[in-house]
Amino acid sequence: MPSRVALVTGGASGIGRAVAAKLAKEGHRVAVADMDAEGGREAADEIGGAFLKVDLSNRDECRGLVGRAAAELGPVEILINNAGFQRVASIENFEEKWWDGMMAVMLTAPFLLTKHAWPSMKARGWGRVVNIASIHAQVASPHKVGYITAKHGLVGLTRTAALEGGEHGITVNAICPAYVRTPLVEGQIAEQAKVHGITQDEVVEKVMLAPAAVKRLIEPDEVAGLVAYLCSDSAGAVTGASWAIDLGWTAR
Repeated sequence: MPSRVALVTGGASGIGRAVAAKLAKEGHRVAVADMDAEGGREAADEIGGAFLKVDLSNRDECRGLVGRAAAELGPVEILINNAGFQRVASIENFEEKWWDGMMAVMLTAPFLLTKHAWPSMKARGWGRVVNIASIHAQVASPHKVGYITAKHGLVGLTRTAALEGGEHGITVNAICPAYVRTPLVEGQIAEQAKVHGITQDEVVEKVMLAPAAVKRLIEPDEVAGLVAYLCSDSAGAVTGASWAIDLGWTAR
C-alpha cells in the first residue's frame, strides 16, 4: 500500500497515540492533533510525524486543521476522528456548558474535519475516515447523557458519509470499543475504587465490565490494529459499519 497522509485527532495519548504509531509503522505520514502540546509533540517526534496544536471546540480551528496538516505533510487522505472527553452527571445535574463542549468536540468537529478533508479525497478517488465512537454509541448507561448522545450522533454521521463517499472511493467507518486502558479510564478506575471501597481489579470486573463476557480492559493497540485495517486497501469494500470491540458486551 502506498504511503498516505493521515490526520489523527486526540493523538497525544491513549487510543489516538496508539493509532498514530500504528499508522506510521504502516508507512503513512502522520499529523498528530491535540490540545496537549507536550504530549502531542512527544507522540509526533516518536513516529517522525508532525504535531498540530488545536482546540477542536473552536469551529475556525477545525476548519483550518485540515489545511495545516496538508501544508505540513500533503493533502489528508486518512482522517481519524478520535478526540473526546467525558462528563459524568445525571440529566438533572448536567450543565449546559458541558453539553455544548461535548457536542463541539465529539460531533461537530468530526463533521467539519470530514467536510474539509472530503474534496482532496474525492479528487484522488481514495479516502478513509474512521470515527472512534464507543460501545456507548450502541447502548446507553445512566449519567452519561452528553457522551452517549454525541457518540450515537457520530454513528449517524458515519453512515451518511459512507453513502455519499462510496462512489468516490471514500470509506467511512466507526469503531465502538468498551473500556480501553487509557489515562482517562485508569483515573476513573482509581476514583471508583475509593468510592466503593473495593480494589481496582474489582472495579474493572464488577462495575465497569459487569455486562461484558471478557473481564479485562482493551489495550489501545487492539483498537489501533482495527483502524489500520480499515485504512488499508484490503478494506475497500467495508464502509458504513460500526465495529464493536466490546469484550462481548452487546452479545446479550
